[in-house]
Amino acid sequence: MSFPSDLEIARSVTPRPILDVARELGLRDDEVELYGPTKAKVRLDGIERLEAANPRGRYVVVTAITPTPLGEGKTTTTIGLTQGLQRIGKRAAVAIRQPSLGPVFGIKGGAAGGGYSQVIPMEDFNLHLTGDVHAIGAAHNLAAAFLDNHLHHGNALGIDPLSVLWPRVVDISDRAIRRAVVGLGGRENGVPRETEWQITVASEVMAVLALASDLHDLRARLGRMVLATTRDGRPITAEDLKVAGAMTVLLRDALKPNLLQTLEGGPAFVHCGPFANIAHGNNSVLADRLALVTNEIVCTEAGFGADMGAEKFFNIKCRASGLRPDAAVVVATIRALKMHGGVGRIVAGKPLDPALTSENVEAVTAGAANLAKQIDNVAAFNVPVVVAINVFPTDTDAEVEAVRQVALEAGAADAVVSRHHTDGGDGAVDLARAVWAAAETGAPDFQLLYPDDAPLLEKIEAIAVRIYGASGVDVLPAAAKALKLYEEMGFRHLPVCMAKTQYSLSHDAALKGRPSGFRVPIRDVRLSAGAGFVTPLLGEMRTMPGLPSRPGGENIDIDERGEVVGLF
Repeated sequence: MSFPSDLEIARSVTPRPILDVARELGLRDDEVELYGPTKAKVRLDGIERLEAANPRGRYVVVTAITPTPLGEGKTTTTIGLTQGLQRIGKRAAVAIRQPSLGPVFGIKGGAAGGGYSQVIPMEDFNLHLTGDVHAIGAAHNLAAAFLDNHLHHGNALGIDPLSVLWPRVVDISDRAIRRAVVGLGGRENGVPRETEWQITVASEVMAVLALASDLHDLRARLGRMVLATTRDGRPITAEDLKVAGAMTVLLRDALKPNLLQTLEGGPAFVHCGPFANIAHGNNSVLADRLALVTNEIVCTEAGFGADMGAEKFFNIKCRASGLRPDAAVVVATIRALKMHGGVGRIVAGKPLDPALTSENVEAVTAGAANLAKQIDNVAAFNVPVVVAINVFPTDTDAEVEAVRQVALEAGAADAVVSRHHTDGGDGAVDLARAVWAAAETGAPDFQLLYPDDAPLLEKIEAIAVRIYGASGVDVLPAAAKALKLYEEMGFRHLPVCMAKTQYSLSHDAALKGRPSGFRVPIRDVRLSAGAGFVTPLLGEMRTMPGLPSRPGGENIDIDERGEVVGLF
């Protein structure tokens, strides 16, 4: 008998009324805005009331080794771990990102977890949810329209059309509009200029929403966003264009965290979805704050490997929120470690290479150098690490033991096999016990990687050398010019949000395992003054993905009953 699909498993469970889940968290009915019986938004005054009344729980970030195109089950592990914590008697919640429609209809498919460790309703989770991403796209594109309208109506601010920094966005992977010319067709259609489209989750508005502490902070951050510069180099902000207030109005509901549930009926907060390869890769500060004051322990996920989402969780999200993590989980799979050890190839949408399902302890041990480096990356912030070995039926005891030995020698507090995909919370009980023990110890000496007042280039070098393992950085002329400009504008104090490939510790996706001796090219640097960081672009990093030759959306349809099929 074959293992049921994620969608079949999700539909086999009758969800609890979401109002019951909210009440168990201590929320009042008037603090919850229902979107049907199984999902809701939580009002900000409810968060403020609970923060004034309750202590914060333990804070755990789940990250991973350098992933393959198949992913290593990080979201599934985050959900399964939370269910496991509930099985050992802890009041636990999961706080994760909302997926973009780009990956859902492109290469990845659903992102609500998998197997018996999912957030439900699965279809709603993956398809629009409560419309937050669309609100972000509308607010972003409103600013773009205001900017081009200002150019059309005389350009009183003296904006240099060649200096416009603000793209347009759409939440679909569409390579054909990466670069475009707007304003064609005559005087009435605006000022012709070259521009670009990005995927919505790469928008600075998404990053702003995820980091905002309240509605007024959101308004202030939106107002600070730099959309262009004048001919003499002065920044032009959303406030200058008088569009920040209207953007805030569009985002009032999107700012409220979404409440769903796990397959086992526990609370799940789903809010914001910035990518970790081109943005900061973490869910919202507000969702974490709400989860922390309503639970004993909260598991949140940071995108991709510890060199990416976790580094940004610590250096950007924790810096902005003031919250301090108690422990981290690094997820690893045997098949990915074999690939990092030089065995087999993993291509999304293709059958798994047989070399990755045959026992090869030597390849696992060699590839586990990547795991050791990711443990070391978390250790740079003085946070205790537990390794979660996300096992598959083809993994052998000898391979698992090899991973355990490398993890413990690298400084992990524990390395635990987890079978949450097939067994739900029961399969994550051992992992839950190890994580709770690490979180109780906590991170009393938690530290950020660099101080606020360090020069921007010094911050970039700190990440490249200490986290990626590079020997240094090479700053290309466009990047050097941008860094000089941003420091002159007064943005030296901002943290940096590196944009690079997720498939290597380096900037080069072909460099697997634990590369060394490489130098990181800094091609350009972009400013996100509202979000509160600058973004160096490493190598040929794109902010608009493309669809694969066979998009996942080909499989998505409705059946004879009108129900969604094809989400995995």
